[in-house]
Amino acid sequence: MEKTTVKMSAEELAEYQAFKAAQEKKKAEERRKQQRIDYTKMVDDELAAAIPELMGLSDEIKTVKEKVFENFKTIIELKGEMFKESKGEALDVDSHQFTNTAGTMRLRLGQYMLDNYLDTAEDGVKMIQEYISGLATDEKTQALVKMVLKLLAKDAKGTLKAQRILQLRKIADESGAEMFIEGVRIIEEAYRPIPTRTFLRADIKDEKTGAWMAIPLGMTES
Repeated sequence: MEKTTVKMSAEELAEYQAFKAAQEKKKAEERRKQQRIDYTKMVDDELAAAIPELMGLSDEIKTVKEKVFENFKTIIELKGEMFKESKGEALDVDSHQFTNTAGTMRLRLGQYMLDNYLDTAEDGVKMIQEYISGLATDEKTQALVKMVLKLLAKDAKGTLKAQRILQLRKIADESGAEMFIEGVRIIEEAYRPIPTRTFLRADIKDEKTGAWMAIPLGMTES
């Protein structure tokens, strides 16, 4: 290939360089535009392929989950009957755990509950506050008052926390104060938890380490 030398003035050289720069800029813009087109198409194609498969997987997980809950329904009912016979009261739990006799498989299932109380719970709260208002006479009773007020504190949604009321029950029973105990009882009777979503967790035991290993049941757990 023969090389050709072209003579040009400084002004012509500047014009040529500007022309070349404009061409390169245009090519770069076209390349970026094509990349955006290619990217959009790739996203559309892969979503069109992935979403139906994921929907199918979601339906399968839902079906298996419902089947497991249905299969354990009779077992949970029998567990309740056994508890009632031995304890003389109904089984009042929202979650259950089952382990095989070999201790190699474990299943936990249940339903999340959202704390909720009737308006009458406020009567119990006021009764307890009235009782403890006259207790802060020394350092020891002041600490008790602070503890009780902390347990009566509501969450961001303005709801009492059931776990704290359980702690409050223990303190009330230990105090022996009728007004305190009655206040806690009123709150407990006003408890009306709201069922939310169900949960299912399965584990198997590692033969080598003896540690429990969770079976991934969610898209983000595998």
